[in-house]
Amino acid sequence: MDIDLVIRGGTLVDGSGDAMREADVAIQNGRIVATGPNLPRGREEMDARGLIVTPGFVDIHTHYDGQVTWENRLNPSSAHGVTTAVMGNCGIGFAPCRPADRADLIRLMEGVEDLPEVVLSAGLPWAWESFPDYLDFVGGRSFDTDVAAQLPHAALRVYAMGRRAIDREQATEADRALMARLAKEAMEAGAIGFGTSRTINHRASDGTLVYTLDAAEEELAAIGMALGAAGRGVLQVVSDFDDPERELGMLRRVVTRAGRPLSVSLGQIHATPDRWRTVLDWIEGCNADGLEVRAQVSGRPVGMLLGFELSYHPFSYTPTWKSLLHLSIDQRLAALRDPAIRAAITSETPDAGDFIGADFIRQFQLMYPLGAPVNYEFAPGSSVAARAGLLGVTPAEHAYDLMLEEGGRAVLMLPTTNFAGESLAAAEVMLRHPNTVYGLGDGGAHLGFLCDASLPTYMLQHWVRDRTAGARLPLEEVVRGLSADPATAVGLLDRGLVKPGYRADINIVDFDRLALKSPRIAYDLPKGGKRLTQAAEGYRATILNGVTVQRDGVATGALPGRLVRGGQAAPA
Repeated sequence: MDIDLVIRGGTLVDGSGDAMREADVAIQNGRIVATGPNLPRGREEMDARGLIVTPGFVDIHTHYDGQVTWENRLNPSSAHGVTTAVMGNCGIGFAPCRPADRADLIRLMEGVEDLPEVVLSAGLPWAWESFPDYLDFVGGRSFDTDVAAQLPHAALRVYAMGRRAIDREQATEADRALMARLAKEAMEAGAIGFGTSRTINHRASDGTLVYTLDAAEEELAAIGMALGAAGRGVLQVVSDFDDPERELGMLRRVVTRAGRPLSVSLGQIHATPDRWRTVLDWIEGCNADGLEVRAQVSGRPVGMLLGFELSYHPFSYTPTWKSLLHLSIDQRLAALRDPAIRAAITSETPDAGDFIGADFIRQFQLMYPLGAPVNYEFAPGSSVAARAGLLGVTPAEHAYDLMLEEGGRAVLMLPTTNFAGESLAAAEVMLRHPNTVYGLGDGGAHLGFLCDASLPTYMLQHWVRDRTAGARLPLEEVVRGLSADPATAVGLLDRGLVKPGYRADINIVDFDRLALKSPRIAYDLPKGGKRLTQAAEGYRATILNGVTVQRDGVATGALPGRLVRGGQAAPA
């Protein structure tokens, strides 16, 4: 047999959860053809001695719906070992879409996912109207990961109902029939599922609540049953669960009628710190009764990143800060070192009416320095307010000084999820539960105040190797949670394992050197738009479909990634 590539002598963590072992891995024509000791030589050899060899990671919660239309690299996800990304989450996207509705979908994406209007208006080619048209356009492009797309409910609703959808009127029988027909059409064209949002946290940039917030059960059921009729596709929902009994009862009925798998976003919301248990118990009951329901969970606090170069910081709406906005970023950072400007900004309060969350981003008692090296499991008593008290300065002054570190680009974090009581204990329970799957990385979204696309690296570095505040997780369990489990959750059964017959999507990792860098702003979007990125050390190589796309953290330029149309069968 002619073998294209042999990865030689690595410690294989194959994604199944089985014990790691030393093994070679042979690749031919984009597939793994053998694993084991002393395999024959290949045309190319990679020395993996002292390194771990894992499947490529599968991220089932991203928002690259726009980025894939103008860019070939799915940065930052591809820098963290991700080889398959699922987009269209939370019901936000750009197809189907009539020309007259483009501005409304842009405003929704801008508000919900923090993608600036100027970036979207310049970057989106709008070479489609229907969802199958969108898939055809994306399918003609190449990437450094594979991508799969979900049908977004907001776009579908606007296409079917026009302005009535934005005004959140209830769908008529004819509306529901049209949405069902289009949903079935999308699944048959290659959509991997359907996403929707039911949270008041999702608003368009003009303040309009997400168009799907209170869509009726019959609307969701009609779409779900369309997926059932197509015999393919998963359902993805984000909800506030403000009335858990009502919402969970409704979702259970929808899943029962649809006969399709469901995943819901789940975290410990600090205002209701025990509600996640209710949802997790419900999920457990659904699965006991034969329904396929999972929770997408995150292994670290989720919240806002704050900094002088980011979209927000505690002084964003103070008069003196606003007087500096005409300066370049370097000029602004130089001005911030002036003691007079520091004294003015830290003594001012935000201008009333500028931003509904102006007070929220000044909660110094809930804010922590991310540090360098970064650490997301903050020690109890290490908030900005607590540290300021020990130093004898005001919390505002301490926050200001902290953000001036690292050349004025240091970052603070304001957790809103998974860190109630200054503890990740709830996240640990969720990570260990048999009905959860790692998710919520949000790659491609929240570009100015969040960068959770680095979650794969964090899960390996923190939960397996470095954690001291509580128990660690086994390496085999975390690798399975990053690869085979999410792949299975969305029906991509041809990947996520390093076994013969499976796709040759592989990471080679120097586990001892694995490290997250501090988040940094890059100005590389259309029209010079900015986004947060986060680099990592320790990825010696990432291989996609048998082709090396990253080597020692540097892109090779190879783009073997393609659109994946629908679920994929497991190898024979």
